[in-house]
Amino acid sequence: MADSGASVSRNIERMPASLMDLQRVLQLLQQKLLIWMEEFVRMLPNLVLAALVVVAFGLLARLARRLINKLVRRFIPGNTLQRLVANGVHTMVVLVGLFMALSILHLDKTVTSILAGAGILGLALGFAFQDIASNFIAGVLLAAQRPLRVGDLVQTAGQFGTVERIDLRTTELRDLQGRQVIIPNKEVFQSVLVNFTRYGVRRVDMPIGVSYADDLDRVKEVTTRAIRSVADVLLDKDIDIFYQSFGDSAIQLEARFWITSVSNRHFHTVRSNAIMAVRRAYREAGITIPFPIRTLDFGVKGGEKLDAMLSGPAKGGARMD
Repeated sequence: MADSGASVSRNIERMPASLMDLQRVLQLLQQKLLIWMEEFVRMLPNLVLAALVVVAFGLLARLARRLINKLVRRFIPGNTLQRLVANGVHTMVVLVGLFMALSILHLDKTVTSILAGAGILGLALGFAFQDIASNFIAGVLLAAQRPLRVGDLVQTAGQFGTVERIDLRTTELRDLQGRQVIIPNKEVFQSVLVNFTRYGVRRVDMPIGVSYADDLDRVKEVTTRAIRSVADVLLDKDIDIFYQSFGDSAIQLEARFWITSVSNRHFHTVRSNAIMAVRRAYREAGITIPFPIRTLDFGVKGGEKLDAMLSGPAKGGARMD
């Protein structure tokens, strides 16, 4: 009992010191809050002005984006590049407004720290995402130069198909089997690009073989007339017929003519129609398209028939046992 009474008396003696510490803490908090309130009241006009600057520059950025969209349509082709320029101007105006607001609040050191941090972060991201950055830059260059457009039939990066979409990072094709093909813009920019649609016309090269017994001048005349009768063949361009070689069983020639370039299917359709027209014209004119023929020559110098070789002693030293 004596020990419990002693501990109670010691707690009573300590209570005034604890209360004094608590009172001191409350006084410090009160002083800090008063200082913050005074700072807030003193900075209130600057805060209001900074908020107005941010709102004003936000509205100005929207207006600038609309004006830039209307302006760049006259000078920059392609919706992708137009959006890029308009969004870039919008972002710049917003950033200028934020920096001005921070300057009004006397946070110039914060602005400097933000810029330095953004530079370091941009450098780090540039090393980390080199492929993405290179594809983005290639997309900007493709949008500016416009070597291909939506709807063009192209061959690039080992792919062949119709352009469906051009973004700042990738180019989307639809190949001839109807499959979606997405190619990074860096590969499109660095690869050989063949555009079959850009000039609106394509040349058809059609190889033909005719018999050695046919009149070549007449063959040329009949072939030209047959090709002229095919729809979508451009008659304002020359139809060229070139004899190229003496084949195994035919004289080889090539007909070259131009057609309107609508699609890959249209190209094959016109070429197919031209083949049928030439075949029909040859049949009517009596011109022969020979089958492959192989001639067996049994003489040393050539020209000896098999029955001559079998009857009597062989010429040229040849002997049949």
